[in-house]
Amino acid sequence: MPAFHDVLFPLDISRRAEMVLGRRTEVVALGSGHERRIARWADARRRWQVGYGVKRLDDLHAVIAFFEARRGPLHAFRFRDWSDWKSCPPLGTPSPTDQRIATGDGSTTTFRLIKRYADAAGESVRRITRPVPGSVRIAIAGAEQTSGVTVNHDNGEITFDTAPANGAIITAGYEFDVPARFESDELRIDLSAFQAGVAPDIAIIEIRE
Repeated sequence: MPAFHDVLFPLDISRRAEMVLGRRTEVVALGSGHERRIARWADARRRWQVGYGVKRLDDLHAVIAFFEARRGPLHAFRFRDWSDWKSCPPLGTPSPTDQRIATGDGSTTTFRLIKRYADAAGESVRRITRPVPGSVRIAIAGAEQTSGVTVNHDNGEITFDTAPANGAIITAGYEFDVPARFESDELRIDLSAFQAGVAPDIAIIEIRE
């Protein structure tokens, strides 16, 4: 299985990327004129066009070097999606009570970091597998835990030394990156077009973990 390289795509380039948030929904038109809609994916998948962030030849060189080190799409890596990279809104500061991740049962000690996207009509839950080291804050029943809990930054799991009490609400705040890879085996660069101000086509896509 190809390795995950625990390195971060250049931040100054990803900051100017274009993001597309996609789902796969099959829409079937019925004879009555009504529709039947079927979700083929349980979760959304993100895709970024990072060519817009390449403004100088040095930026281009950095992307080529990163592409070569990953062997194209073979090895995944961390990508910072600046539109959504915290347990709170992007301009906020993560708090240990931002996201409700579980309820204690008195015996379970390991839980997964998640992020909820919800309103009055529905909710989508996203698993967070690549939290930023040093950013995770945990609370039980509103009280921040500064010891007795370990964070695995390679899979987004948190483990308590002692299981939270039955019924205790476990919450978390954090920053996170997205596991991603280059979408294509080819990196096509037209230097004449680039020098004329045309952004190169460099696509990165989210992977499932």
